[in-house]
Amino acid sequence: MPGDLNNLQRSPRDVARLQKAQQHLSTGRFGPAMSAYQDLTSRFPLVAELWFELGSAAAGELDFAVASQALNRAADLAPRNSSLLVLIGNKYLGLRETNDARDCFERAVAADPASVDARISLAMWFEKERELSKARTEVESILARLPRDDQGRYFRALLLHREKRNTEAETALRDLIKDGPQYPYVRYASRHLLGLVLDELGQYGEAFQCLRNAKAMILEFADLTLLQREYDHAENQRRRLLAGLTPELIRNWQQQPLPENFPFRMAFLGGHPRSGTTLLEQILDAHPGLLAFDEPLAFNRHILDRLPLPGGSSKSRADSLNALKSGQIQTAREKYLRSLLHQAAGQANTEVLLDKNPSLTAMLPHWLRVFPQLKVIIALRDPRDVVLSCYFLNLVLNATNVNFLSLERTAKHYSDLMDTWLRMRELGGFEWREIRYENIVQHPKEAGTQATGFLGLSWHADQGRFHETARHKFLFAPTYHEVRQPVYQRAVGRWKNYAAVLEPLRAKLAPYCQAFDYPH
Repeated sequence: MPGDLNNLQRSPRDVARLQKAQQHLSTGRFGPAMSAYQDLTSRFPLVAELWFELGSAAAGELDFAVASQALNRAADLAPRNSSLLVLIGNKYLGLRETNDARDCFERAVAADPASVDARISLAMWFEKERELSKARTEVESILARLPRDDQGRYFRALLLHREKRNTEAETALRDLIKDGPQYPYVRYASRHLLGLVLDELGQYGEAFQCLRNAKAMILEFADLTLLQREYDHAENQRRRLLAGLTPELIRNWQQQPLPENFPFRMAFLGGHPRSGTTLLEQILDAHPGLLAFDEPLAFNRHILDRLPLPGGSSKSRADSLNALKSGQIQTAREKYLRSLLHQAAGQANTEVLLDKNPSLTAMLPHWLRVFPQLKVIIALRDPRDVVLSCYFLNLVLNATNVNFLSLERTAKHYSDLMDTWLRMRELGGFEWREIRYENIVQHPKEAGTQATGFLGLSWHADQGRFHETARHKFLFAPTYHEVRQPVYQRAVGRWKNYAAVLEPLRAKLAPYCQAFDYPH
C-alpha cells in the first residue's frame, strides 16, 4: 500500500484529481465524487483511504451496495491501521449498519490494543447496546495501562452511572475534576455528568451548578455565534413561511394523491425533544404492522436539501413551496424512501412507516407538501419539564443543539418549535393527534392504543412489552438508555426541583402551559 500511495503522490495530475474528488465530497456533490473516486481506486487499488472516501461518496449518492463494498475493501486493506478502522466504524454507524461498525471497532482494537480511541469507540458501542460488562472490560484495559487516562476515567464513571452506582460515580467524577483533565471533552463532560449524578442523588442545587459550569466551559472552547446565527436565520425563514400558509393550501396538498404503487401509509412523530417521542416510538414500533425509524437523516438529506426554498416575502415562500413540481417532489420522495428503507435491512414488509424526528416538527409544511395523507402525531409534555430536560442534555453541537447551552435559549427553542405546531394546528387540513407524555407513563396501554388506532392499527400484545424489544435494538436517540426499562413516572413534574432557576422563564412558558392545558 505505501508504494501505491507514493505513486499517487508523485503525480501532480493524480494529486489534482484527488483534490477535486475531495472537493466534490466535502460540498455534497456525491455523484461526481463517486465517479472520481472510482477512477482513482481503479488506478490505485491498494490505497485504503481512497476506498474509504469512495464509500462516503457512494453513501451520499444512496448507492449502498457500492458504499458497503468500498468500506469493506478499505477495512481489508488496513488491517493494522487502527485510526482508519475507527473512522470506517463511525461511517458504518452513520449508515446505521451497527454490526459492521462493531466489527470495525473490534478490528481496530486488535490492530492496536494500546489505542485509547479504538477501545473507547468499542466501549461506547457496547454501552449503547447495554453490554455494560463488555464496555467495562475495554475501559479497565485502558486504565490498567494508563490509570490516569482522562477518557478511561470519565467512561468508567459513566458506566457506574448507567449501573445506578451513583455514589461511586460521584466520587470518581470529583476525583477526575480535581485532577484537572487535559482532554477538552472530558473537562466539561465530567462536570456535566456529575450534574446528572447529583440530580439522581437529590442534590439539586449543586447539580444545576455543575451543568451551568460545564456549559460555560463549552463556550470557552469555541465561538458558537455562527451556529446561533444560522439557527436564528433559519427560524426567521420558517416563521415567514408559516405566516404565508393558508388552510386552502394545506387542504390542496393533502388532496393530491400519492402514486398508485406507493406501498406504505406514512406517519410523522414529532413534538419538542424530550417530550416522550422516543418512548412513544418504541411502543408503536413493537407493533408488527408498523416500522418506526429513530431520528433518521433521510428527510434532511433528501427532501430539505433537495427542495430548498428561495428567500422573499411570507407569501412568496409559501407560493414557492406550493409551486414545487410533481417531478421534483417524486424524486425527493423516492430518495428519502430508499435511504429510510436501507435502515430496515429487509424488514419493510409492513403497513405503516413512522419517522420519529422531534426537531423536524419545524418542517411540518415540507412534510405535508411531500407526503399527502400524512398522519401527524405530536408528543406533548409540561413545557417546564421539557426545557429542563433539554438543558440536561449533553449533545454534539449543531445549529439546533447550541440552543441548549442556556436556559434562556432552550426556552426560545421551545417556543420556536411549538409555535410551528400551534400555527399548523390552527391551519388544519391534515390528520393529527396529540399524545401527552404524562398519559403515556401513567396509562401506557391506553395512550398507546390511542396512537396506534390513529394510525389505522389495533393494539398488539407485543406493544405492552416494548421495553423488552428495545433491549435488542441499537437506538440513536439521546434517551436510548431510558426506554429499555419499563415505564416509570419519576420524571413527571421534575421541574419542581428546579423551580427557582426556572422562575425567570415563567412568563415565557406560561402561554404554552395554557395552550397545552398544563397548570401554571
